Amino acid sequence: MAADGGGFSEFEVTVPDGLTLRGRIFGEEIGGTPIVCLAGLTRNGRDFAPLARWLASHPERPFKVVTIDSRGRGASDRDPDPSRYTVPVETGDVIAVCETLGIARAGFIGTSRGGLILHILAALKPDLLAAVILNDIGPVIEAEGLRHIQSYLAGSVPFSDFTEAADHLQAVHGPHFPALGEDDWQEMARAIYRKQNGVIEADCDPAIAEAMIAADLSQPLPNLWPQFEGFAARPLMVIRGEHSTLLSEATIEEMARRYLALRRSTASGQGHAPLLHLAELAKDLHGFLAENVG
Repeated sequence: MAADGGGFSEFEVTVPDGLTLRGRIFGEEIGGTPIVCLAGLTRNGRDFAPLARWLASHPERPFKVVTIDSRGRGASDRDPDPSRYTVPVETGDVIAVCETLGIARAGFIGTSRGGLILHILAALKPDLLAAVILNDIGPVIEAEGLRHIQSYLAGSVPFSDFTEAADHLQAVHGPHFPALGEDDWQEMARAIYRKQNGVIEADCDPAIAEAMIAADLSQPLPNLWPQFEGFAARPLMVIRGEHSTLLSEATIEEMARRYLALRRSTASGQGHAPLLHLAELAKDLHGFLAENVG
């Protein structure tokens, strides 16, 4: 563990196929059940940094928070075999990280791809899940939302500085995120991008975006309702961005029909995927964790 002065320590774990994954631990000294955060398709653990700092410093009920950079994202190794960038493989990675860090049970927050991983964890290793928060993801993924992801990934280019990158994000996503201010776009840019070879570029293996861009969305998408049943004995909360095109209200209604105790929250003024540290959303999220995670 090596602290870097940013309010967290860093870890690295070598998973069974030899890749080294990296992440951060906020509030390492805090006891009790930790919170583990899993990011979206091309995103990394820095997405959760503001929320993690807030949870770890909460005056009434602080939490230890672990953020993981999935393979090919952030500080983790790129995979020489891009075919291994799959939800099942990345689920195995999460299990390996938890085992190495001595985490037998945790509250989990999964954004988009991270939430898909949690569906698989619910089926394979339910005892690991003390409570689950799904951030703008559910058992059914809307093709419209995936087409939007394909579109902005296809238009990604290097930038000269982070201000230019933030302006690009606002131009592309601004209509779905009227709640965000200038500082939020700057913060998002620094989470998504990194400086390398003199330019600002996406902090993930390009092969991940390329596979998504090439995906055929003309056929019906499989759903995860069988895996969703694995959440039945776990406290479950779902957050939907008010303007999300990936998670529909109809899917949330069906989730609530199948899981009567489902906690629902809407990220006002946000699309896919909501920033979780903003105002009332963070308070709602903390309240759920404080009630359900020992």
